[in-house]
Amino acid sequence: MQKKLREIHNQASAEIAAAQTEEELKQVQIRFLGKKGEMTSLLRGMGQLPPDERPLVGGLANQLRDELTNLFAAREEELRSIARHRAAAEERVDVTLPGKPPLVGHLHPLTLIMEEIAEIFLGMGFTVKDGPEIESEYYNFEALNIPKEHPAREMQDSFYIRPDILLRTHTSPVQIRTMEELAPQVPVRIIAPGKVYRRDDDATHSPMFHQVEGLVIDRDISLSDLKGTLLLFARQMFGPNQQVRLRPSFFPFTEPSAEVDIACVICGGQGCRVCKESGWIEILGSGMVHPRVLELSGYDSEEYTAYAFGMGVERVAMLKYGIDDLRMFFSNDIRMLRQFG
Repeated sequence: MQKKLREIHNQASAEIAAAQTEEELKQVQIRFLGKKGEMTSLLRGMGQLPPDERPLVGGLANQLRDELTNLFAAREEELRSIARHRAAAEERVDVTLPGKPPLVGHLHPLTLIMEEIAEIFLGMGFTVKDGPEIESEYYNFEALNIPKEHPAREMQDSFYIRPDILLRTHTSPVQIRTMEELAPQVPVRIIAPGKVYRRDDDATHSPMFHQVEGLVIDRDISLSDLKGTLLLFARQMFGPNQQVRLRPSFFPFTEPSAEVDIACVICGGQGCRVCKESGWIEILGSGMVHPRVLELSGYDSEEYTAYAFGMGVERVAMLKYGIDDLRMFFSNDIRMLRQFG
């Protein structure tokens, strides 16, 4: 029996020292000190020993159990210390390495363009006005000389909340609200930037987009004042040699009305695929405010004249940045957006 105890001692000591992980050590402990381990089996066989040998063997067995328990505890702590040092070495931070700069956000290209447009007109003495995006039919259509059943409403098919309440299709209602607020004061020089909504969705249209509209009211305002203002805007936005062209058009709230073109920003007016060889690209709509619109808003059309214009911010951004699909502004593709940082 004493020989067997020495064999267990030697074998257990060797396997404890050889264990490389806590899991391996646990298996060794179970094999020697577990309920079905070798020490337990040996102690159960003590009843077969002569009575005079039992105290001696029992004492040696208990001594071996205590010794193995201490060896297991010491090896376990040693393995845990090794694991901690290994983890510390693997996770060590090299303070001499260059740091990773944090990702810093920036303004969206549409916001950049809206701010640039606003800065240009602020420099010309305009003020910025805002208004509700949910509008009544009166402000969105009727006060702008677009009565019910007028064909022009089909061009601005919108999203209705109630039969007489809708998401605005342009920022022109801000002009009406401003005229009602200030009439009959002059001069009035405002721009109205903001989101507008129409039921369109393709490469050049979106159900939600941005507009900047302008209004000037005073005595003796003429079409030449409108052209001069838009020429100055075009040159500050697209370059000092830019030219503008006014083409007759129709808008219910202006008379006369004009589409405004700029010389193609791609070919410089020489003619290319983008401008369809014409040398010109349409950029906005404009005209002299219709006398009826002035009268409905509290201004005497015999004493005052006014001009108005409106542009799509996305269109200006597409021309300035060379973007050919409007949907890219709303896809949140970081590869496109980071170019404007």
